[in-house]
Amino acid sequence: MDISLQHPADQLVMIMDRIYRRGMTTTSGGNLSIRDDSGIVWITPAGIDKGTLTRGDIIRVNPDGTTVGAHNPSSELPFHLAVYRARPDLHAVLHAHPNALVAFSIVRKLPSLALFPSVGRTCKGVRLAPYDLPGSKKLGDKIAAEFAEGSDIVLLENHGVVIGGESLFRAFMTFETLESSARLETIARRMGKVRELEPAQLALAETRHHLVMAEIEFNMHTTEELAARRDMVTLIQRSYTQGLFNATNGTYSVKLSDGSMLITPYNKDRAYVQVEDIVRVKDGMKERGKTPSRAVLLHERIYQKHPGITAILVAHPLHLMAFAITDAVFDPRTIPESYILLREIEKLPFESIYRDVEAIADAISERTPAVLVENDSIITTGESLLKAFDRLEVAEATATSLYLSQSVGKVVHIGKSDIEELHEAFNLR
Repeated sequence: MDISLQHPADQLVMIMDRIYRRGMTTTSGGNLSIRDDSGIVWITPAGIDKGTLTRGDIIRVNPDGTTVGAHNPSSELPFHLAVYRARPDLHAVLHAHPNALVAFSIVRKLPSLALFPSVGRTCKGVRLAPYDLPGSKKLGDKIAAEFAEGSDIVLLENHGVVIGGESLFRAFMTFETLESSARLETIARRMGKVRELEPAQLALAETRHHLVMAEIEFNMHTTEELAARRDMVTLIQRSYTQGLFNATNGTYSVKLSDGSMLITPYNKDRAYVQVEDIVRVKDGMKERGKTPSRAVLLHERIYQKHPGITAILVAHPLHLMAFAITDAVFDPRTIPESYILLREIEKLPFESIYRDVEAIADAISERTPAVLVENDSIITTGESLLKAFDRLEVAEATATSLYLSQSVGKVVHIGKSDIEELHEAFNLR
């Protein structure tokens, strides 16, 4: 879905709804604006329920400062206009008070941008603006001064965050990525020693093979393929709703009986992905006119190495990633259901996903149907898409329980003899 073709009022309603539904603002908190090519600024209103916002609530601010609309514009209009004056290249401004970024703002520290490649790639040059009265010209001047230095992300002392973008979706993607990473950092610091990526490691993630693959035309689409596309879209959208990955992160694939595979597209919004967006790949060639996920070579190699696997998921759920970016050990011997589905989870070096896909393919087995990759992701596999998705859900639920247990007492894992009994009862190899 290309929201840039929608009217600015509709874009503002859609993105504010996503922010509100994902718990990143409150009924009265936050504001969004778009500056169109004619210089008109469209902005969310003051004092209107963010959960029921409609296009008729959006306010138009003309270049001469006059406003058109049923309500007053947001009280933060002055700093939106100040940002646009400081940065003519920006066409959208997002302001909100998400919990994790507010946590950083009230201790007046900046979150790390080196926990995952996607964070460093998406969120560049975060700056901290001094506190001032909300809605005041002085606050607008302080925010605009930071944007004038070239930053697109400004954390406000004891307030929240302001993000500018070339489009509203770009600003939202940056916002969602940064808040998710900040929230993860707050969790991980309770789990163990946080490991940041070095610049050389971050550079490894700038892979391009998915962009330069040869193309192939697929003229026939079997019912098997059509059903797989449908099921992938259903679970991709569910994964986004459940917070298992963000708007443009997370990869699903399914192997078809002819040896080809279907895989999620590169840089497409997971919340609205459609069956036609899914990319078919065969013999190293991609479906004409489409670009597959960066992880396409990894998926191909796992399928080649393990004929019984027909689905692979790569995701970045919050509590599992706390284990991925720290020295904490993820041990699924918590409840029988977790062990039966996950068995043993191996943690692999960050570099392997970019330099040694063979090592990842070798690590996967019936005993190890899922692996964690340091500062990157969890990879789950299955003999069906639903089984791989179930493993992902159970893995994140298990990680959440392990995290919560820290405030209760010391974890007692299922013992060796009980594990042997599970193997016998459920015919585990």
